[in-house]
Amino acid sequence: MGTTGTTTRTTTGTRTPRRRRGAVRATALAAAVGAAAVLGPVAAPASTPAAATAGTGAEVRPDPAVQRVLDRLVTETGLPGVLASVRGSDGRVRTYTAGSGDLRTGAPVPEDGRVRIASNTKTFTATVVLQLVAEGAVELDAPVERYLPGVVRGPGGDGRRTTVRHLLQQTSGLPDYDGIVIEAGGTLRSVAHTYLEPRQLVDAALAERRTGRPGGRWEYSNTNYVLLGLLVQRVTGRPFGEEVTRRIIEPLGLEDTYWPREGEQGLRGSHPRGYLADGPGGAWRDITRMDPSLGWAAGQLVSTPEDLGRFTAALLDGRLLPPAQLAAMRRTVSAPGFDAEPGWRYGLGLASHRLDCGPVGWGHGGDVQGFQTRGLATDDGRWAMVAVNGLPTSLEELADVSAAVETALCRS
Repeated sequence: MGTTGTTTRTTTGTRTPRRRRGAVRATALAAAVGAAAVLGPVAAPASTPAAATAGTGAEVRPDPAVQRVLDRLVTETGLPGVLASVRGSDGRVRTYTAGSGDLRTGAPVPEDGRVRIASNTKTFTATVVLQLVAEGAVELDAPVERYLPGVVRGPGGDGRRTTVRHLLQQTSGLPDYDGIVIEAGGTLRSVAHTYLEPRQLVDAALAERRTGRPGGRWEYSNTNYVLLGLLVQRVTGRPFGEEVTRRIIEPLGLEDTYWPREGEQGLRGSHPRGYLADGPGGAWRDITRMDPSLGWAAGQLVSTPEDLGRFTAALLDGRLLPPAQLAAMRRTVSAPGFDAEPGWRYGLGLASHRLDCGPVGWGHGGDVQGFQTRGLATDDGRWAMVAVNGLPTSLEELADVSAAVETALCRS
């Protein structure tokens, strides 16, 4: 299956310059079917050294227990490869890899490579909206109709009764376009190279009947976040990706995070190949090149585990939002079915889960053709972000990835 590699480095408040590197949450994890060449067995990549030094010159050793749990995602769960970054209580970031970054060549997973972070994008989207709330340009409890007149109309919902807060907290009752568009296309693979306008996604959802009343029960819908992206564009008069870049990516110096250009299907810089299987036990097929427009403001961003950890820590530290808006974001409701285990709660684009070792972890997670990312951060500055370069095909596989995050965070 491939061998593992681990490196460790120290980060401080100022990032040391380094070389440029290169959710939507899947409605049906086992629906990844389509025609592509099956990749055959490959030789295991050569072992990568596990030693590294900290900025102080003292050697900082990786945690063997964390490495073992990541190795098992490859050797036992059967995922192609894993890359993870963990910031411990000592302030140092340890970067781990396991498995293969390219099943055709046998190349190892690149350290902290770029991946599609899918629905982790929603936390970025929510942050931009809440910044606009802080600036007085948007009101949380105003109807969506105020900002997008006539857009939310149809069997799926009514923008005159649905508020901005309902969209952010996933309590709008609007149908999720994700499954609708995928079903119309046939499979996850069949829509991978289709460019979709945001209004196409919204219109597909609103043609269906709403799933609940505005402000009622929590139910995940990507439609909410595409509408929020349209709202940002209407209020600011600028493209949504430009606002995410200007307000979050550039101020935080997230060098390996970017908003893909319209029609851009490849991944820039250093990255593992992304894989999709036909179902549990199916062959992994390369789907690295794909059009991310199915996600847009709900799931289009590309990032690395370390950049995602740094973003989440900055958010919790109050570096992106004033206290009132951050408190609103962290005010949660029960979110049954959010992930592979019970107990999750959802705020405004930010989810929480109490760890077995005690503290509450904050994050989101994302699933897209070729990649899955899971990660949590705690209020004391620790975080663990894990990405796999194969979309899990069962809830058991998903649970294994989430469990790896918890192990890494509890031991950090």
